[in-house]
Amino acid sequence: MSERLGIVLAGGAGTRLHPATLATSKQLLPVYDKPMVYYPLTTLMLAGIRRILLISTPVDLPGFRRLLGDGRGWGIEITYAEQPKPDGIAQSLVIAERFLEGRPSALILGDNLFHGEGLSRRLQAASVASGPGATVFAYTVSDPERYGVLEIGADGRPTAIIEKPTAPRSDLAVTGLYFYDSDAPRRARTLKPSARGELEITDLNRTYLADGTLKVETLRRGNAWLDTGTQDSLLDASNFIAAVERRQGLKIGCPEEVAWRQGWIDDAALARLAEPLRKSGYGEYLLRLVGRR
Repeated sequence: MSERLGIVLAGGAGTRLHPATLATSKQLLPVYDKPMVYYPLTTLMLAGIRRILLISTPVDLPGFRRLLGDGRGWGIEITYAEQPKPDGIAQSLVIAERFLEGRPSALILGDNLFHGEGLSRRLQAASVASGPGATVFAYTVSDPERYGVLEIGADGRPTAIIEKPTAPRSDLAVTGLYFYDSDAPRRARTLKPSARGELEITDLNRTYLADGTLKVETLRRGNAWLDTGTQDSLLDASNFIAAVERRQGLKIGCPEEVAWRQGWIDDAALARLAEPLRKSGYGEYLLRLVGRR
């Protein structure tokens, strides 16, 4: 099987977070102790993905480059591409087509956070899966009318995806994490813009549903999925991360730690990364990891 490559879509104007995002990208805002983009980035890393394309606006890309660089310090490779206008999530597959070079992909939205026991194992299983098709991750929510909702048949297979239904027949929301075969860019190019002028990710997923090749991974209790598109959801995410980290003394969404635990960097490299970060306490945490091995 071809190597699966990663895509982080960190575009958009963040209008629901104005004025906080008037001068910076939403995905560069902090979620408790780390930039928001660290969380989707480490989700891809937990899936074993080491080559990642970050897509953002022409205005915001320099900020991401300053923050993340080329990723080599974390044992990964990060490259960048522009999305001049927010013309839909599915457009990211079209933009990434040259980067992918016919390989399968994992696409994650830059404002989505995932955490939970066994998550890395499930991500890696989805990442190494071969053959045609797509896999979406679903999560039970109390307000499904805000999301793309999956309807599941008696045999456990998906039968429909309904975008923001007024009367949902399911409480399973499609999260912002998608694993696609190599055909996804071609399929995305065939989509027609929706009424709001965007290439909709739901429409792309429906093409796989129509083929019978759409698979669903449902995140059960013990896993958390948070998006951060509003002031309240951003605060909720920060409070969640703070509560877990303070209680356990561990960090969520820490790329240095993920790279180290994956064996992509060694103790000496982790210590070098930690040194400039010691005053914030983040570096001290990384140094303690080395001492505990």
